[in-house]
Amino acid sequence: MIAARHRGRRADRAVTLDPVTGAEPRSWDRDTLPEGDEKQRAVRDMFDAIAPRYDLVNRVMTFRLDVRWRRLAIGSLGLPPGSRVLDLASGTGDLCVDLERAGHRPISIDLSFGMLAADRSGAPRVQADILRLPVPDACADGVTCGFALRNLVDLQAFFDELARVLRTGGRIALLDVGVPHNPLVRWGNGIYFGKVVPRIGGLLSDPAAYRYLPRSVAYLPEPATMLQMLADAGFDGARHRPLSGGITQLLTATRR
Repeated sequence: MIAARHRGRRADRAVTLDPVTGAEPRSWDRDTLPEGDEKQRAVRDMFDAIAPRYDLVNRVMTFRLDVRWRRLAIGSLGLPPGSRVLDLASGTGDLCVDLERAGHRPISIDLSFGMLAADRSGAPRVQADILRLPVPDACADGVTCGFALRNLVDLQAFFDELARVLRTGGRIALLDVGVPHNPLVRWGNGIYFGKVVPRIGGLLSDPAAYRYLPRSVAYLPEPATMLQMLADAGFDGARHRPLSGGITQLLTATRR
């Protein structure tokens, strides 16, 4: 069951309605990238909106490479069957499905109620802010997170929270989009991710959401910075691995 429900919006919040449609503007439909609490609300509301067709858009826009990336991430954990793995920002449960196939015991945790409602993995589901997980210290053997690092308000706080919930020797595997080093690949990826993906997303789902997602790459620090942040949080052997020419990146590490 889903452990918590979406908190309602404040009825007294002043809003400016769209002059054409008369509708309230969506919090993620803007020219600038939101920060702080505003970013958290925008991310939650956006993923609630795109949840129904999220898997379809992912498969189309990645040519099913996302399936391979998830399996690489799970394999990189190197955990024995039966391990308890928290899948954070779990979305519709794709990683949970693959974790179960690998013999692990996943728990699906996401801020978006819409995503959790669309989760078909069968894993236990919890709606929560993944910067403040409602679980005890050292309770998990592993943590996975797929394509959500750039959506977090405070990345260092997230890494600190991972260290809190993992046992000594616990493993993490974190996926997100990347910036290719090869100039030609970077140029092609920039056109595809910045121009084509928003059109695909607009046709199949929400245009504003898929304009926001490519721009959100700007939130991510350089790989070397993230590796140092993991070390500061209490992880050893932090490694950055570019996937598919660098269009995706995988961070792995072991709890000290």
